[in-house]
Amino acid sequence: MSPKRYRVGLIQMACGPEPAENLRRAAAFVEEAAARGAQVVCLPELFQTQYFCQREDIALFDLAESIPGPATDLLGQVARRRGVVILASLFERRAAGLYHNTLAVLETDGSIRGLYRKMHIPDDPLYYEKFYFTPGDLGFKAHDTTFGRLGTLVCWDQWYPEGARLTAMQGASTLFYPTAIGWHPAEKAEYGEAQYDAWRTVQRGHAIANGVFVAGVNRVGFETGNIRGDEAPGLGLEFWGGSFLADPFGRILAQASHDKEEILLGDIDLDLLETTRRNWPFLRDRRIDAYGDLPRRFLD
Repeated sequence: MSPKRYRVGLIQMACGPEPAENLRRAAAFVEEAAARGAQVVCLPELFQTQYFCQREDIALFDLAESIPGPATDLLGQVARRRGVVILASLFERRAAGLYHNTLAVLETDGSIRGLYRKMHIPDDPLYYEKFYFTPGDLGFKAHDTTFGRLGTLVCWDQWYPEGARLTAMQGASTLFYPTAIGWHPAEKAEYGEAQYDAWRTVQRGHAIANGVFVAGVNRVGFETGNIRGDEAPGLGLEFWGGSFLADPFGRILAQASHDKEEILLGDIDLDLLETTRRNWPFLRDRRIDAYGDLPRRFLD
């Protein structure tokens, strides 16, 4: 039987130009989080590299790897040694010409419990993800693990209430959103505070509307998409950090800074989830007979 309470560790890290070093540091962060009592540890989106989607470059497909592969092998060893569940966001090579932005769930014995392939793929200035990633085809996923059923989504998914709802409806106690999101340097002064506030607010809304815990796990630091000395053109991105854990009432249980590497720790209490849903029974009162138009793009 899964425990009624478990501790999560959210890794807010900076990513450098050497993929092997980023993976080594990520494993060390997981080890530290586990030593501090974390039982489920989530890394930020695509942590093995600086955020390479700042440009479209066919050579960067060489960064992708199979699952299972080197990253899951190394992190699986850490999971087994420390007895933790690890959520790792990876650039997956599924086949020649077929790549995904994929989250692997590694169990306490080091095995791969499940995969989630990012469903919503952005295409914005300096976020050219449609060039690299095929949209996910596994649907929205909740995974049974040693510490309960965990919901996994990735970055751009965090703006869509449908993904949060469908994942929560599968019984997830926590929705994890590994993320790579930051400010355009020219926009930060005017829009930066509002952008971050919108990002955190929409995810707190998912927590409240679904009666679940939500973890937003971002990277931190200024990046030019430097991959082994090869930088993207342009002004770069300042990743805003600000990782957080919210409870089912939207209250912030743990909050990271905007400019430092940190390990956030927080407790998931399933009794609190039960109590919150009993008093705010949004799932009970949903009008499932009236939502037939949701699959339509727009109601003209």
